[in-house]
Amino acid sequence: MKKNIAIAMGGYSSEKDISIKSGNVVYKNLNPKKYNAYKVLLLKEKWVALDATENEYVIDKNDFSFIINGKKINFDCVFNAIHGAPGENGQLLAYFNLINLKHTSAPFYQMALTFNKRDTLSAVKAYGIQTATSIYLNKGDKINLDAIITKVGLPCFIKPNNAGSSYGISKAHSKDAVLPAIEKAYKEDSEILIESFLEGTEVSVGVIQYKGKIKVLPITEIVSENDFFDYEAKYEGKSQEITPARISSIQQEKVEKTAKKVYEVLNMTGFSRAEYIFVNDEPFFLEINTVPGLTEESILPQQAQKAGISLEELFDNAIEESLS
Repeated sequence: MKKNIAIAMGGYSSEKDISIKSGNVVYKNLNPKKYNAYKVLLLKEKWVALDATENEYVIDKNDFSFIINGKKINFDCVFNAIHGAPGENGQLLAYFNLINLKHTSAPFYQMALTFNKRDTLSAVKAYGIQTATSIYLNKGDKINLDAIITKVGLPCFIKPNNAGSSYGISKAHSKDAVLPAIEKAYKEDSEILIESFLEGTEVSVGVIQYKGKIKVLPITEIVSENDFFDYEAKYEGKSQEITPARISSIQQEKVEKTAKKVYEVLNMTGFSRAEYIFVNDEPFFLEINTVPGLTEESILPQQAQKAGISLEELFDNAIEESLS
């Protein structure tokens, strides 16, 4: 009997449109002989399921069901394709946990933890994972530019603590650029992170649960045409994403070992994609994405393809892992 699968997309953040693109790719690549797939659009103003002609049916939040042609549709599993809130920060997953509905992401606590950049850094540091020097600020905190620069140096990165897709991130090259960058980051979040600049090769490493085991996918080297891997570089073609990465066997071995360890110590399941920068052959952890982009052009699907895993296999495995 075919399983009913909800593909959750949209969300409440700046990443809404990217999420919808990811969700549509998942929808297109699920095996129709195996699954009854439905797009489910979750927005602040409405939660609706869509039929094949994009007609909308209101989701009953009591059990995440909907009624179509007089028939109630209950889901066996939710494929979470929501980047940002509420899909990537744990909120939606906590709700699914309460109503006993299976989903393709990690448990809600792991999602909440990994969405918070500074809490994630604190967790991985405790296990000996190397990271950049950083300072944390909350909106309203007194800002001492001299103290910030003394600790992290210039240039430095200023980022929202709870945001993705490089929204609100700046690279400040001078003292005068730091305050405007802080103000920009605060537009995305009330908590921000200021980090030292690390000079070296940047790589992105996908780690997934595949056929019951943790699998590190082929590594991608990031070569941005811009000053760093910003929104334009990620989504508007302003970067080269080279898979497999042009790194030494020593670097590859070290970053694969580190990426697997990070996945394990954070108690992850499902998809993840983490960024690292090599400093003297040592991988420094930057951040982890637990609902990475899933379009054909996105990094994790590219890595899966290099590993011989098609999009259909990648998405099917995520559902099967969650159901089992």
